[in-house]
Amino acid sequence: MSIETAALLTVSLLARIGFFLYGVYQDKHFSVKYTDVDYFVFNDAAEYVFHGMSPFLRDTYRYTPLLSWILVPNHYIEWVHFGKMLFVIFDLLTGIIILKLLNEINARKRLVLSSLWLLNPMVITISTRGNAESVLCFLIMLSLYCLHSDRFLMAGIIYGLSIHFKIYPIIYCLPISMYIFYQKKQWVKTLLIVGCSSLFTVLLSSYLMYKIYGFEYLEHAYIYHIQRTDHRHNFSLWNMLLYFDAASPTPSQLAKFAFLPQMLVTMVVSVLLCSNSSFNDFISILFLQTFSFVTYNKVCTSQYFIWYLIFLPFYLAKTKLSLRKGILMLSIWILTQALWLSQGYLLEFKGQNVFFPGIFGSSVLFFLGNIWILGQFISDIKHRSYALDDKKTK
Repeated sequence: MSIETAALLTVSLLARIGFFLYGVYQDKHFSVKYTDVDYFVFNDAAEYVFHGMSPFLRDTYRYTPLLSWILVPNHYIEWVHFGKMLFVIFDLLTGIIILKLLNEINARKRLVLSSLWLLNPMVITISTRGNAESVLCFLIMLSLYCLHSDRFLMAGIIYGLSIHFKIYPIIYCLPISMYIFYQKKQWVKTLLIVGCSSLFTVLLSSYLMYKIYGFEYLEHAYIYHIQRTDHRHNFSLWNMLLYFDAASPTPSQLAKFAFLPQMLVTMVVSVLLCSNSSFNDFISILFLQTFSFVTYNKVCTSQYFIWYLIFLPFYLAKTKLSLRKGILMLSIWILTQALWLSQGYLLEFKGQNVFFPGIFGSSVLFFLGNIWILGQFISDIKHRSYALDDKKTK
């Protein structure tokens, strides 16, 4: 390990410790808490497990029991913050994997790009607030690392575990299959190993959870998310419809079809992966897939942005976007969020009626801004492919 890499990892660790300690201070002295409310849900569910009961006895626990199991030490050592430190470790491990997978580029650029994860305030805040997305990000990146290293059985097992942990990584099935078809020797055998091990892991883990917790596991970990209608603190274009549905004795059926445009766009993006794509290009496609999935999702909160930020360093490694356009895209992404958050603050903390045009208008602008950004990403990917084809022709 180089001195520069060691320094980056040290600063990354110290930054997370600093955020964590500040969070403990804010929780103690301010009315607005630093710790994510979901973390207390995880912790309470773990306490039920600690006492030999079901984690689903905790209202609003809608996750795999594995999450509550890994937080059981909170109650053995009687320190509520243990789980946060565990999430920080997964967060850092994800950054280390990103560093390793960026080995195709020069050392200085690799450090800069990996800093987009390791030194990203949003990423650090998510894990130190006690959000479990860092565990999922670690599983996804580890599965990709194993795939890149030709450890196909492990890649499939870990990928299956990531799907069990949270359903959405299943969208990566198509680009993973296409990448194996284009890039791997004996692709039929490789695809069978990765596919079968992934499927076996998902089915086995789900069966074991069902065997232990029965139908309540299926109800809370899977069925709930299919029918989910959260309307609070939701950037999504569907936010207002979900709000009205939650208050109506006869809710509309329109929200149930929100997944159709989402899945169509998400799957079509995979077509951008072609036979001359490198591993870096493959992860760039995963970035576009995840960005479109989050943009079109009927529930969209800040923690979901982490899902595509893990892939951003790989996309930027070969981008043809100009610095000016990149700054414009970032500005639109930030400003439309800030606009929504200002309206959300007035609604949730001040109790003001800002549903229309405030919340609705800012949701529309956020969606349109992200659609434009997605279009720029797709154009950039296509431009790269054309440039590579021209280079090969010459």
